Order: sequence, then C-alpha cells, then structure tokens
Amino acid sequence: MLSYTYVYLPCWKFLISDGVNARSLVRSLVNRMEGSGKEEYKIQSFDMETQKLLKTALKDPSAVDLEKVSSVIVDQSLKDQVFSKEAGRICYTIVQAEAKQNNGSVFRRNLLNRLQQEFKGREEMRKRSLQEWVCYVSFICNVFDYLKVDCLVLALHRIGEQLERMSLQRMDELFCQLRDGFLLQENLTSLGRLLLLEVLEFRAGGWTLSDTAQKYYYSEVAD
Repeated sequence: MLSYTYVYLPCWKFLISDGVNARSLVRSLVNRMEGSGKEEYKIQSFDMETQKLLKTALKDPSAVDLEKVSSVIVDQSLKDQVFSKEAGRICYTIVQAEAKQNNGSVFRRNLLNRLQQEFKGREEMRKRSLQEWVCYVSFICNVFDYLKVDCLVLALHRIGEQLERMSLQRMDELFCQLRDGFLLQENLTSLGRLLLLEVLEFRAGGWTLSDTAQKYYYSEVAD
C-alpha cells in the first residue's frame, strides 16, 4: 500500500511552519460536514450500470467493489470538469457511509492511493492535456474541501509527533484553534465534534490513545 505521507506532509508542514490561519481552516472544514447527501448527485453522464454502481456505493458500500468505484470516479473526473466539481461530495458521502456501516476505510484508501499515483505523473499529465490537468486540480480541491477533517486527523495521527518536534509553538497554535473549533463552533456536527475531540485527546495522551479511548471513539464512529 502506498504511503499517504507523500501527499499530505507538504501541506501540513506548510500549515505548521508558516502559520496559516488555522481558525479559518477549522471553521470551513467543520461547516462542510453538514448536509452532504441531501441532494441528488449528478451522475447522469455514466451508463446505467455505472450509475447503479455509484448509487449502491453511496448507500451500501460493502455491497460493491470500492476499488472499482474509486477508479470510476477518478477516471470520469479527469475528463469531465463538471463532474470533477461534484465528485468531492460523492466521495465524502461514500467515506462516511462506509465508516458508519463497518468502520471501514477501503474506499478512502483506494481513492487516495489512486490520486497519489496521478500526482506522481502530474508533469506528464500537464504536458499531455491541459484540460486533464485542470480537471485533476479541480477534483483534488473538491476532495480536500469535503474530506478536510478526515485528512487532517489522518495526517496528525501519522506525522503529528514529527511536526511537533519541528515546531512545538506552531503545533500549540494549531491545537488552540482546533480546541476553539470544538468548543465554540455552534453548527458543528456530532461527527465533526467527535473527530476534533479525538485528535485533541490523541495529542494530550502523547500522540497515542488508551485502549479505552480507542474503543470509545471507534464504536462511536461505527454507530
């Protein structure tokens, strides 16, 4: 399995080292967690069989091949800029449906691995087709727009301790903003609040969770 660090490390290193406005980031990322899945998804550009595959993935992820689903979404996003703007919301809904169903992350893992592969070939892509490059960037932006909380928590679990050693002050500042987002954000969803609380406790415990805490958080996500 490919490492996620290749994709995530530069952006979170930048966040910590350059003091990007973490309050704005936290405010925007938690706001996006409400309301996904309440509207119809724009998947009419697919044939009927693929539409059925995507509709099933949105409601019952365990019933379909999620690697195939991620490939279908990425492939279409690279050639259809209109769909690339919708794809982030679709991906977010599938990720949340899978987490609720069985606490799984198969779709997210396959999606991020595929995006990482495309990222490695970005120079060739840009030379091959400017339109494809624009579609890819649009898709990446939309995926991260909807999956910011997941990506942030995943990144901090994987490299948070390393980033803290690089700059304790910046990490303290970031976690102050995360704490404020958890305590002060009026429209924060229960899932957003749970993820922020988990990462706050994760750092407070020396970048680890006790067995009791881990069982609590994972059982809550599964529910």
